[in-house]
Amino acid sequence: MTWKALLMMSVSVVLLAGCEKGTRDLEQWVAEQRQRPADPIEPIPPVATPEIVVYEAAELRDPFERAFAQVDEEEVVDDESGSGLRPDPNRRREFLEGFPLDTLRMVGSLEIEGVQYALIQDNESVVHQVSEGNYLGRNHGLVESVGQDLVEVRELVQDGRGDWIERRVQVALGES
Repeated sequence: MTWKALLMMSVSVVLLAGCEKGTRDLEQWVAEQRQRPADPIEPIPPVATPEIVVYEAAELRDPFERAFAQVDEEEVVDDESGSGLRPDPNRRREFLEGFPLDTLRMVGSLEIEGVQYALIQDNESVVHQVSEGNYLGRNHGLVESVGQDLVEVRELVQDGRGDWIERRVQVALGES
């Protein structure tokens, strides 16, 4: 035998001897743990009964709807003071009045039972349909006519003196 073979044999014997240790110490530890008494289990805490609360704000604004614009002044009404136009304070605001008009975009139109509707996309990419008589934009914008590629809107804005003036605006198909 050569000295290399003898060296390999001795290394193999040493390695195999290291695997002979066994699991006696592990078995002894498991036996000791099983003989120990178990720790007591904590009792389950009692279920707390929640306090009953009665909702008393039914006449207020729904808390789950977004409050976009103030419900104060709207639609055109003759002013008793003779100054001309002003918004109707008793008209309920529509959803698209919560967006500035320059953030609304016409993306299409359709006709249902002879009524022409414009498809308006808001700044959150939600598409709404509007027709004549609907309102949009923050300046009390009344939709006066809807075409296949154009929506004509009449807005009421205040001038520097606080008087209401009429402004005509168009939202064309594809414009931002």
